[in-house]
Amino acid sequence: MQEQQNSPLRVLLVDDQSLLRMGFRLVLENVGIEVVGEASHGQEAIEMVQKHHPDVVLMDIRMPVMDGITATQKITSMSDSKVIILTTFDLDEYAFSGLRAGASAFVLKDIRPEDLIAAIHTVNAGESMVTPTLTARLVKEYAEDSSLGQAAIHGYQYLIDSLTAREKDMVGAIAEGLSNAEIAQQFFLSETTVKTHVRSILSKLNLRDRVQVVVFAYESGMVRPHRTSGQ
Repeated sequence: MQEQQNSPLRVLLVDDQSLLRMGFRLVLENVGIEVVGEASHGQEAIEMVQKHHPDVVLMDIRMPVMDGITATQKITSMSDSKVIILTTFDLDEYAFSGLRAGASAFVLKDIRPEDLIAAIHTVNAGESMVTPTLTARLVKEYAEDSSLGQAAIHGYQYLIDSLTAREKDMVGAIAEGLSNAEIAQQFFLSETTVKTHVRSILSKLNLRDRVQVVVFAYESGMVRPHRTSGQ
């Protein structure tokens, strides 16, 4: 049992640029994170996940053979591996598609080494990424242009109805990018109580983490994007 506790965090690198993979490998191995493999496209990534069962997958989006969005969807549906999308722009439609496909977070490719390491540990622990506000901004921006039909929104209703009034309030707070501490302060609760509510929300909605709650909140119509223009 002791050995399992002390076993290193296991990461799979997926990018069609070998130089970028090499750079990430050096950064991760330097702090004791084990790189279990490298893949140059999505299909290869799926095979490696089945073989190595990594804790976290760093996934590029644009790749030959199979893109990162399709690979993410397949990986998150067949394994417990968490996926972090690698993107060039923070407000990117592809990054949002990655979150919809089941990714737990997205980071910029030019992220600082210490921030990449922190992101991997954060996602592996089941927490939301260090920048929940950025995730909320991304989803809002995309949701403003998204034409989800009423039928699709109604399809979420039975899940929404399973939530208590307090849990619905918390979904809204999570969608705004608030941390557990900020939610606790807003609703005059302890952080432990907030964590219990968040676990219940994830269970009822069958979601992997808080980032998925943000996506659900906007796609289901529970939270509406605020128009920022002169309307």
